[in-house]
Amino acid sequence: MKTLAPIMAGGNSPNLSVLTAMRAESAIPFGGKFRIIDFALSNCTNSHIYGVSVLTQYMPRSLNDHIGAGKPWELDRTRGGVRLLQPYLGPGISGWQKGTADAVRQNIDYVEEQRVDTVLVLGGNHVYKMDYRPLLRLHQESNADVTIGIRSVNPFETHRFGIVTTDANQRVLAFQEKPKRARENVASMGIYAFKADLLIDHLLAHPAHLDFGRDVLPYMVKNRRVVAYKYEGYWANVGTLQSYWEANMALLSETPALDLYDPDWVIHTRSEEQPPVKIGLHAQAGGNLLSNGAIIDGAAHHSVISPGVYIAEGATVIDSIIMNDTRIEAGAVVKQAIIDKNVVIGQNVHIGVGDDLHTPNADAPDKLNTGLTVVGKRVRLPNDIHIGNNVVIEPRLGPADFNGAEIKSGETIKQTTPRRRKKAKSRR
Repeated sequence: MKTLAPIMAGGNSPNLSVLTAMRAESAIPFGGKFRIIDFALSNCTNSHIYGVSVLTQYMPRSLNDHIGAGKPWELDRTRGGVRLLQPYLGPGISGWQKGTADAVRQNIDYVEEQRVDTVLVLGGNHVYKMDYRPLLRLHQESNADVTIGIRSVNPFETHRFGIVTTDANQRVLAFQEKPKRARENVASMGIYAFKADLLIDHLLAHPAHLDFGRDVLPYMVKNRRVVAYKYEGYWANVGTLQSYWEANMALLSETPALDLYDPDWVIHTRSEEQPPVKIGLHAQAGGNLLSNGAIIDGAAHHSVISPGVYIAEGATVIDSIIMNDTRIEAGAVVKQAIIDKNVVIGQNVHIGVGDDLHTPNADAPDKLNTGLTVVGKRVRLPNDIHIGNNVVIEPRLGPADFNGAEIKSGETIKQTTPRRRKKAKSRR
């Protein structure tokens, strides 16, 4: 069975707040050295699927730079391999993508040129290790028009997923996209295997069907043979700040459900050359995930430390995610926070001050109320500032954007001083 795997990586995710202010969701770092999309790409190559397309739209530069020609995933191939597909203008179907199905429709000529039997639609925002071959085998043996990957989820989170109802033979009877209330807690994983000819014909015949979950799947369930493949392994949709933080923290358990050290299922990524981790003579570092290039002279406890991070002597990091090349100066305390790339945390800055963990942040799309504070990319926090819980700090802010020495819990800090562009010198 010849398969093409388009990965949906073009959407915006406001529930991830400042983490997607300067990048696509699938390009967000995860587990120190990885990006979220590394899992779908690695699953494809580990499943011997070498025809992959990544459909991008929102803030694609970081994602494009990361994937490049696909060499880390063995996808730098003349035939097959990975192709990055962006929106374009031209005659016929073109323009901005209006949904996941519309994204595939706009690239339908590419799908047709591949001459495949099956189109395996994947999400680029899920963290999991999965061999797709059993699902594809079920799809073929059951002569299904569509096969959906499913798994059980927390009953309190069904509103985040497409909810699937099946009979005893795993025939799909109903599909509800993100219902407010649901009796079942069996969710779609965002993995759909289509007969290629059926998908092409359907997308061309139904231009109003813009989204797979909202439009295409409910139609297919009513009119075609749709079966479900139940997956029992680890799978996380990290589409909110809280779920993203929890999935990273879960990697620190003694026996994590997601094994990043399995030699039989390697998660590949594009890695920059970095020196080894360095832990200073007076440092304290226990229960962390440490990446190459990190220098720990202070204290780090139960945290995910990305490449190039520096924690100065006298600084403390607890229960936090610290992304690439962030610098934490002496006397700083960072507690239960997500710190994006290239942030400078000044001396004696305290993040996560106080016990008011449930003061909500009304500006955060998912209403932060568990104590988690998020600092955007390239922020420079001035010395001696104290920051409460459930705080959101937007990217690229500097010392002039912070008034006073205290940011109360639940606040959102935005740019207050306009950035001045350097004028080009006139030629006379």
